[in-house]
Amino acid sequence: MMHMTFYWGKKVTLLFDSWRTDSWTSYGLTLLAVLIASVFYQYLEDRRLRFKALSRSKPSPPSDESPFFLLGYTGGGNRSSARFASAILFGINSAIGYMLMLAVMSYNWGVFIAVVVGLAIGYLFFRTGDEAVIIDNACACA
Repeated sequence: MMHMTFYWGKKVTLLFDSWRTDSWTSYGLTLLAVLIASVFYQYLEDRRLRFKALSRSKPSPPSDESPFFLLGYTGGGNRSSARFASAILFGINSAIGYMLMLAVMSYNWGVFIAVVVGLAIGYLFFRTGDEAVIIDNACACA
């Protein structure tokens, strides 16, 4: 039977019938996996937002220090391919976000805390500080 209120305990079924925990070890590994998925969600969100900002800016020469070097984007190319890649990242990130939401809906306090802590850690490492801001200095003066 599925829980309809939050509960503490090591027995949880997460996302799939085959993903069941019955020991503290499997429960701890499940919480670690959920925490890592939450951090990865924030990482992808940061990459997607930076990729979107770069696709709107002027092309720059390739650089190993570019935030999109890992995604294979070097600043060149046409805007439609950049928009397509941004849409793919959005889809992947949305899927991970929905999976995290469904994990929280297991109503297990440990899973809930792992998701929230993972999102906070991911935000701390990937989303704070240098926020991408694009200022368009083009003047439409009459």
